[in-house]
Amino acid sequence: MLPDLPERDDADQSSPVRPRREFLKNAALFTGTVALLGGGLELLTRRPGAAETEPGELFAQGRRPLGPYDTAEAITPSAQATTYNNFYEFGVSKDAPARLAGSLKTRPWTVLIDGEVRKPLRVDIDTLQSWFPLEDRIYRMRCVEGWSMVLPWLGFPLAALLRRVEPTGQAKYVKFTALYDPKQFPGQRGSLLDWPYVEGLRLDEALHPLTLMAVGLAGRVLPNQNGAPLRLVVPWKYGFKSIKSVVRITLTREQPRTTWASAAPDEYGFYANVNPAVPHPRWSQATERRIGELRRRPTLPFNGYADQVAHLYTGMDLRRFF
Repeated sequence: MLPDLPERDDADQSSPVRPRREFLKNAALFTGTVALLGGGLELLTRRPGAAETEPGELFAQGRRPLGPYDTAEAITPSAQATTYNNFYEFGVSKDAPARLAGSLKTRPWTVLIDGEVRKPLRVDIDTLQSWFPLEDRIYRMRCVEGWSMVLPWLGFPLAALLRRVEPTGQAKYVKFTALYDPKQFPGQRGSLLDWPYVEGLRLDEALHPLTLMAVGLAGRVLPNQNGAPLRLVVPWKYGFKSIKSVVRITLTREQPRTTWASAAPDEYGFYANVNPAVPHPRWSQATERRIGELRRRPTLPFNGYADQVAHLYTGMDLRRFF
Protein backbone atom coordinates (compact mmCIF):
# COMPACT_ATOMS: atom_id res chain seq x y z
CA MET A 1 0.00 0.00 0.00
CA LEU A 2 1.10 3.58 -0.56
CA PRO A 3 1.88 5.67 2.52
CA ASP A 4 -0.70 8.17 3.74
CA LEU A 5 -0.33 11.75 2.62
CA PRO A 6 0.84 14.29 5.20
CA GLU A 7 -1.59 16.92 6.39
CA ARG A 8 0.51 19.91 5.40
CA ASP A 9 3.57 20.96 3.44
CA ASP A 10 6.23 23.34 4.71
CA ALA A 11 7.07 26.05 2.23
CA ASP A 12 10.70 26.99 1.67
CA GLN A 13 12.72 29.30 -0.52
CA SER A 14 13.55 27.92 -3.92
CA SER A 15 16.69 28.04 -5.97
CA PRO A 16 16.93 29.68 -9.38
CA VAL A 17 16.67 27.94 -12.70
CA ARG A 18 20.23 27.82 -14.01
CA PRO A 19 21.30 28.15 -17.64
CA ARG A 20 22.08 24.88 -19.38
CA ARG A 21 25.60 26.03 -20.21
CA GLU A 22 26.31 26.21 -16.49
CA PHE A 23 24.88 22.72 -16.10
CA LEU A 24 27.27 21.39 -18.73
CA LYS A 25 30.26 23.20 -17.24
CA ASN A 26 29.60 21.74 -13.82
CA ALA A 27 28.54 18.27 -14.90
CA ALA A 28 32.18 17.21 -14.97
CA LEU A 29 32.51 18.13 -11.30
CA PHE A 30 29.61 15.85 -10.54
CA THR A 31 31.60 12.67 -11.22
CA GLY A 32 33.99 13.07 -8.31
CA THR A 33 31.63 14.85 -5.95
CA VAL A 34 28.31 13.03 -5.98
CA ALA A 35 29.11 10.53 -3.24
CA LEU A 36 30.32 13.28 -0.93
CA LEU A 37 27.46 15.72 -1.46
CA GLY A 38 24.54 13.31 -1.63
CA GLY A 39 21.40 15.41 -1.63
CA GLY A 40 23.26 18.73 -1.69
CA LEU A 41 23.88 18.70 -5.42
CA GLU A 42 22.71 22.27 -5.81
CA LEU A 43 26.12 23.36 -4.49
CA LEU A 44 27.72 22.14 -7.71
CA THR A 45 26.20 24.80 -9.88
CA ARG A 46 25.70 27.77 -7.59
CA ARG A 47 27.66 30.70 -8.96
CA PRO A 48 29.68 32.60 -6.33
CA GLY A 49 27.88 35.77 -5.38
CA ALA A 50 24.86 35.05 -7.55
CA ALA A 51 21.56 36.42 -6.26
CA GLU A 52 18.83 33.93 -5.52
CA THR A 53 15.81 34.12 -7.80
CA GLU A 54 12.20 33.18 -7.15
CA PRO A 55 10.73 30.36 -9.23
CA GLY A 56 9.74 31.55 -12.66
CA GLU A 57 11.41 34.96 -12.31
CA LEU A 58 13.86 34.29 -15.13
CA PHE A 59 10.91 33.51 -17.38
CA ALA A 60 8.84 36.48 -16.22
CA GLN A 61 11.78 38.79 -16.97
CA GLY A 62 11.99 37.43 -20.48
CA ARG A 63 15.51 36.07 -19.95
CA ARG A 64 14.25 32.64 -20.96
CA PRO A 65 10.98 32.67 -22.91
CA LEU A 66 8.56 29.83 -22.45
CA GLY A 67 9.04 27.08 -24.99
CA PRO A 68 6.38 25.15 -26.89
CA TYR A 69 6.23 22.40 -24.24
CA ASP A 70 6.37 24.61 -21.14
CA THR A 71 3.62 25.42 -18.70
CA ALA A 72 3.45 29.01 -17.45
CA GLU A 73 2.41 27.90 -13.96
CA ALA A 74 4.52 28.75 -10.92
CA ILE A 75 7.45 26.38 -10.45
CA THR A 76 7.54 24.32 -7.27
CA PRO A 77 10.41 25.49 -5.03
CA SER A 78 13.48 23.29 -5.32
CA ALA A 79 13.57 22.82 -1.56
CA GLN A 80 10.25 21.01 -1.81
CA ALA A 81 10.85 19.26 -5.11
CA THR A 82 14.01 17.63 -3.75
CA THR A 83 12.69 16.64 -0.31
CA TYR A 84 9.14 15.48 -0.97
CA ASN A 85 8.95 12.62 -3.42
CA ASN A 86 8.50 8.90 -3.91
CA PHE A 87 11.56 6.77 -4.58
CA TYR A 88 10.77 3.41 -3.01
CA GLU A 89 14.28 2.12 -3.56
CA PHE A 90 15.19 4.35 -0.61
CA GLY A 91 12.04 3.76 1.46
CA VAL A 92 8.36 4.58 1.60
CA SER A 93 8.43 7.95 3.41
CA LYS A 94 8.54 11.16 1.41
CA ASP A 95 11.76 12.33 3.06
CA ALA A 96 13.61 9.01 2.76
CA PRO A 97 15.08 9.76 -0.68
CA ALA A 98 16.61 13.06 0.43
CA ARG A 99 17.93 11.53 3.65
CA LEU A 100 19.40 8.40 2.12
CA ALA A 101 20.30 9.32 -1.45
CA GLY A 102 23.94 9.91 -0.60
CA SER A 103 24.42 6.15 -0.82
CA LEU A 104 23.81 6.20 -4.58
CA LYS A 105 26.91 6.45 -6.77
CA THR A 106 26.02 7.67 -10.23
CA ARG A 107 29.48 7.47 -11.80
CA PRO A 108 30.50 5.24 -13.45
CA TRP A 109 27.08 4.54 -14.95
CA THR A 110 26.16 2.88 -18.21
CA VAL A 111 22.86 2.45 -20.01
CA LEU A 112 22.06 -0.55 -22.23
CA ILE A 113 19.67 -0.01 -25.16
CA ASP A 114 18.71 -3.33 -26.72
CA GLY A 115 15.88 -5.56 -27.93
CA GLU A 116 14.11 -4.86 -31.20
CA VAL A 117 16.68 -2.39 -32.50
CA ARG A 118 19.16 -2.54 -35.38
CA LYS A 119 21.96 -0.83 -33.46
CA PRO A 120 21.96 -2.02 -29.84
CA LEU A 121 24.51 -0.33 -27.63
CA ARG A 122 25.81 0.18 -24.13
CA VAL A 123 26.85 3.74 -23.44
CA ASP A 124 28.34 5.73 -20.58
CA ILE A 125 25.95 8.32 -19.15
CA ASP A 126 28.24 11.27 -19.92
CA THR A 127 28.70 10.15 -23.51
CA LEU A 128 24.96 9.60 -23.81
CA GLN A 129 23.99 13.10 -22.75
CA SER A 130 26.69 14.62 -24.97
CA TRP A 131 24.94 13.21 -28.05
CA PHE A 132 21.92 15.50 -27.76
CA PRO A 133 21.27 19.20 -27.14
CA LEU A 134 19.85 19.50 -23.64
CA GLU A 135 16.46 21.20 -23.44
CA ASP A 136 14.68 23.02 -20.64
CA ARG A 137 11.12 21.74 -20.10
CA ILE A 138 8.74 23.07 -17.44
CA TYR A 139 6.22 20.28 -16.86
CA ARG A 140 3.35 19.59 -14.52
CA MET A 141 3.84 16.44 -12.45
CA ARG A 142 0.80 14.65 -11.01
CA CYS A 143 1.25 11.84 -8.50
CA VAL A 144 -1.30 9.03 -8.37
CA GLU A 145 -1.60 9.79 -4.65
CA GLY A 146 -3.32 13.10 -5.47
CA TRP A 147 -0.55 15.68 -5.09
CA SER A 148 1.22 17.62 -7.83
CA MET A 149 4.16 19.89 -8.63
CA VAL A 150 5.52 21.98 -11.50
CA LEU A 151 9.12 21.05 -12.26
CA PRO A 152 11.81 22.52 -14.57
CA TRP A 153 13.58 19.52 -16.10
CA LEU A 154 16.70 19.48 -18.24
CA GLY A 155 17.09 16.64 -20.69
CA PHE A 156 16.64 15.32 -24.22
CA PRO A 157 13.68 13.77 -26.05
CA LEU A 158 13.58 9.99 -25.77
CA ALA A 159 12.72 9.93 -29.48
CA ALA A 160 16.20 11.21 -30.33
CA LEU A 161 17.81 8.26 -28.56
CA LEU A 162 15.42 5.74 -30.10
CA ARG A 163 16.08 7.05 -33.59
CA ARG A 164 19.78 6.54 -32.97
CA VAL A 165 19.37 2.81 -32.24
CA GLU A 166 16.86 2.32 -35.10
CA PRO A 167 13.84 0.32 -33.86
CA THR A 168 12.86 -2.63 -36.02
CA GLY A 169 9.39 -3.09 -37.45
CA GLN A 170 8.69 -5.54 -34.63
CA ALA A 171 9.12 -2.95 -31.88
CA LYS A 172 5.79 -2.05 -30.25
CA TYR A 173 6.74 -1.16 -26.67
CA VAL A 174 9.65 0.29 -24.71
CA LYS A 175 10.63 -1.30 -21.40
CA PHE A 176 12.67 0.65 -18.84
CA THR A 177 14.63 -0.98 -16.03
CA ALA A 178 16.08 0.82 -13.01
CA LEU A 179 19.25 -0.04 -11.14
CA TYR A 180 19.04 -2.98 -8.76
CA ASP A 181 21.63 -2.71 -5.98
CA PRO A 182 20.44 -3.27 -2.39
CA LYS A 183 23.79 -2.02 -1.07
CA GLN A 184 22.97 1.42 -2.45
CA PHE A 185 19.18 1.21 -2.24
CA PRO A 186 18.09 0.23 1.28
CA GLY A 187 14.47 -0.04 0.18
CA GLN A 188 15.40 -2.93 -2.11
CA ARG A 189 16.37 -5.05 0.88
CA GLY A 190 12.69 -5.63 1.57
CA SER A 191 9.92 -7.21 -0.46
CA LEU A 192 7.62 -4.21 -0.88
CA LEU A 193 7.97 -4.50 -4.67
CA ASP A 194 9.40 -7.00 -7.11
CA TRP A 195 12.78 -5.42 -7.81
CA PRO A 196 14.22 -4.05 -10.02
CA TYR A 197 11.68 -1.35 -10.78
CA VAL A 198 10.34 -1.71 -14.32
CA GLU A 199 8.13 0.60 -16.38
CA GLY A 200 7.00 0.73 -19.96
CA LEU A 201 5.45 2.78 -22.73
CA ARG A 202 3.90 2.05 -26.06
CA LEU A 203 6.35 2.97 -28.82
CA ASP A 204 4.22 5.88 -30.05
CA GLU A 205 4.11 7.26 -26.49
CA ALA A 206 7.88 6.93 -26.22
CA LEU A 207 8.36 8.77 -29.52
CA HIS A 208 6.07 11.65 -28.54
CA PRO A 209 8.02 14.94 -28.28
CA LEU A 210 6.83 15.49 -24.69
CA THR A 211 8.54 12.28 -23.50
CA LEU A 212 11.83 13.32 -21.95
CA MET A 213 14.94 11.64 -20.57
CA ALA A 214 15.98 14.01 -17.77
CA VAL A 215 19.55 14.51 -16.56
CA GLY A 216 18.95 17.73 -14.67
CA LEU A 217 16.47 19.60 -12.50
CA ALA A 218 16.25 23.39 -12.19
CA GLY A 219 19.32 23.74 -14.39
CA ARG A 220 21.46 21.58 -12.13
CA VAL A 221 22.71 18.03 -12.23
CA LEU A 222 19.78 15.77 -11.37
CA PRO A 223 19.80 15.16 -7.61
CA ASN A 224 20.13 11.55 -6.49
CA GLN A 225 16.76 11.65 -4.75
CA ASN A 226 15.05 12.73 -7.97
CA GLY A 227 16.34 9.84 -10.06
CA ALA A 228 19.97 10.55 -10.95
CA PRO A 229 21.66 10.21 -13.27
CA LEU A 230 18.93 9.46 -15.81
CA ARG A 231 15.16 9.28 -15.45
CA LEU A 232 12.11 9.17 -17.66
CA VAL A 233 9.59 12.04 -17.57
CA VAL A 234 6.14 11.49 -19.13
CA PRO A 235 4.08 14.51 -17.99
CA TRP A 236 0.60 13.33 -19.03
CA LYS A 237 0.85 10.16 -16.94
CA TYR A 238 0.89 9.62 -13.18
CA GLY A 239 4.33 10.07 -11.69
CA PHE A 240 5.06 6.39 -11.02
CA LYS A 241 5.44 5.90 -14.78
CA SER A 242 8.47 8.22 -14.80
CA ILE A 243 11.04 5.63 -13.71
CA LYS A 244 14.22 6.80 -11.99
CA SER A 245 17.90 5.76 -12.21
CA VAL A 246 17.49 3.98 -15.52
CA VAL A 247 20.13 1.42 -16.56
CA ARG A 248 18.38 -0.35 -19.44
CA ILE A 249 15.96 0.54 -22.25
CA THR A 250 14.61 -2.44 -24.17
CA LEU A 251 12.33 -2.32 -27.20
CA THR A 252 9.91 -5.25 -27.23
CA ARG A 253 7.14 -6.85 -29.27
CA GLU A 254 4.95 -7.50 -26.24
CA GLN A 255 3.65 -5.17 -23.53
CA PRO A 256 6.16 -5.37 -20.67
CA ARG A 257 5.23 -6.49 -17.19
CA THR A 258 5.62 -3.33 -15.11
CA THR A 259 6.21 -3.03 -11.39
CA TRP A 260 3.07 -1.31 -10.05
CA ALA A 261 0.73 -2.88 -12.58
CA SER A 262 2.00 -6.25 -11.38
CA ALA A 263 1.92 -5.40 -7.67
CA ALA A 264 -1.66 -4.05 -7.68
CA PRO A 265 -3.29 -4.42 -11.12
CA ASP A 266 -6.67 -3.23 -9.85
CA GLU A 267 -5.11 0.06 -8.72
CA TYR A 268 -2.26 0.85 -11.13
CA GLY A 269 -2.70 0.17 -14.82
CA PHE A 270 -0.10 0.04 -17.57
CA TYR A 271 -1.21 3.31 -19.18
CA ALA A 272 -1.66 5.40 -16.01
CA ASN A 273 -2.87 8.45 -17.94
CA VAL A 274 -4.03 11.21 -15.61
CA ASN A 275 -7.82 11.01 -15.69
CA PRO A 276 -10.03 12.86 -13.18
CA ALA A 277 -13.02 10.74 -14.27
CA VAL A 278 -11.43 7.46 -13.20
CA PRO A 279 -11.05 7.26 -9.41
CA HIS A 280 -8.39 5.23 -7.70
CA PRO A 281 -10.07 2.38 -5.77
CA ARG A 282 -9.19 4.15 -2.52
CA TRP A 283 -9.56 7.83 -3.39
CA SER A 284 -10.93 10.25 -5.97
CA GLN A 285 -8.68 11.60 -8.72
CA ALA A 286 -11.00 14.53 -9.48
CA THR A 287 -8.85 17.04 -7.56
CA GLU A 288 -5.22 17.37 -6.58
CA ARG A 289 -3.13 19.09 -3.92
CA ARG A 290 -0.44 21.26 -5.48
CA ILE A 291 2.54 21.24 -3.16
CA GLY A 292 2.82 24.66 -1.51
CA GLU A 293 -0.89 25.47 -1.90
CA LEU A 294 -3.59 25.14 0.74
CA ARG A 295 -6.60 24.45 -1.46
CA ARG A 296 -7.13 21.55 -3.80
CA ARG A 297 -7.51 22.23 -7.51
CA PRO A 298 -9.33 20.32 -10.27
CA THR A 299 -7.30 17.64 -12.00
CA LEU A 300 -6.98 18.14 -15.75
CA PRO A 301 -7.42 15.26 -18.22
CA PHE A 302 -4.01 14.01 -19.31
CA ASN A 303 -2.62 16.42 -16.70
CA GLY A 304 -3.37 19.35 -18.98
CA TYR A 305 -1.67 17.88 -22.05
CA ALA A 306 -4.80 16.57 -23.78
CA ASP A 307 -4.32 18.77 -26.87
CA GLN A 308 -0.92 17.17 -27.46
CA VAL A 309 -1.56 13.52 -26.55
CA ALA A 310 -5.27 12.63 -26.61
CA HIS A 311 -5.01 11.49 -30.24
CA LEU A 312 -2.73 8.63 -29.10
CA TYR A 313 -5.74 6.98 -27.47
CA THR A 314 -8.45 7.52 -30.08
CA GLY A 315 -10.97 4.70 -29.88
CA MET A 316 -9.69 3.38 -26.55
CA ASP A 317 -11.91 3.03 -23.51
CA LEU A 318 -9.90 5.13 -21.05
CA ARG A 319 -11.82 3.67 -18.12
CA ARG A 320 -10.73 0.18 -19.07
CA PHE A 321 -7.20 1.02 -20.18
CA PHE A 322 -6.30 3.06 -17.12
